[in-house]
Amino acid sequence: MISNQILQSTIDGLKGIARVEFCVMDIDGKEVASTTGNINVSATAVSEFAKSPADSQEIQGCQYFKIYDEQQPEYVLIAAGTGEDVYMVGKMAAFQIQNLLVAYKERFDKDNFIKNLLLDNLLLIDIYSRAKKLHIQTDVKRVVLIVETDNGKDSNALEAMRTYAGSNSKDFVTAVDENSVIVVKELSEGDNSKEIERAAGSIDSYLRKEGMKGIHIAYGTVVKEIKEVSRSYKEAKMALDVGKIFFDDRNIIAYSELGIGRLIYQLPIPLCKMFIREIFGGKSPDDFDEETLTTISKFFENSLNVSETSRQLFIHRNTLVYRLDKLQKSTGLDLRVFEDAITFRIALMVVKYMNYMESFEY
Repeated sequence: MISNQILQSTIDGLKGIARVEFCVMDIDGKEVASTTGNINVSATAVSEFAKSPADSQEIQGCQYFKIYDEQQPEYVLIAAGTGEDVYMVGKMAAFQIQNLLVAYKERFDKDNFIKNLLLDNLLLIDIYSRAKKLHIQTDVKRVVLIVETDNGKDSNALEAMRTYAGSNSKDFVTAVDENSVIVVKELSEGDNSKEIERAAGSIDSYLRKEGMKGIHIAYGTVVKEIKEVSRSYKEAKMALDVGKIFFDDRNIIAYSELGIGRLIYQLPIPLCKMFIREIFGGKSPDDFDEETLTTISKFFENSLNVSETSRQLFIHRNTLVYRLDKLQKSTGLDLRVFEDAITFRIALMVVKYMNYMESFEY
């Protein structure tokens, strides 16, 4: 249904052009939008006109016009003025509102279809039949992007993204919750991951210019059939969550970049706690001092290279060896050994995941 705000804006614009006063009523005679309070309109007259077979009629010096929704009267437009062209202007205004109603209804139908498609609420046969009815191509490449801001539902990100996409875009912009905006982006045959990354960066830049903050963008893998769009959405949703845990220094993340992080994200918390107990005993990596954590991080960054790590930490090689020996005594893991390093690295990620999940419990 078209909003009252849109109707008000439309008749205000028409009045500014034609110098004719307008009033839009529902078929029960209740005012929806008006350019003036001076039009003498009877609710009874509006209701009776809506029930009559006439499409237009002059009543008490005003021109009445019906506006239809699927061949049923939805609104009554009343035009009032002193000129001879009031009927013609009113007819054009009714035509304009009629087209707006059709356009907004079509957008609503498509939006509803895309939402149900993303949430897997449609049978396979319904997906293709409804897509055909709505003139949506079923066999083009698409990818789902999820855009989230710190402001959540108060950020106006949905309208900003719809403005960004434009009315003629083949992309679909919608939302299934209050926290994020979903973009189902259509791709050209030659588009690759670089094109998607560039599109995500463009969205990020646009929203920043619009005053949005705390922007996170995640996207799934490319799909070639409309029935697979929900899979790309689920992947993007996981990428958004996993990205906040393991890639908190990045605000754009792809599902294909999650690596082992997406496996850890699907582990149950009790299993994670058992694993940490087995590795660290009664300790946790959170208990390590800042110096030890910095040393571990830098050692992993340099692919277990002792010389390069000591150089970047501005310490002697023997000092680094001493720290690694000390860590081995407390944990039983020697980070210079590949298998121990992998175990330790995974344990750190598991702890980070546990801390993130527990933060939602408070």
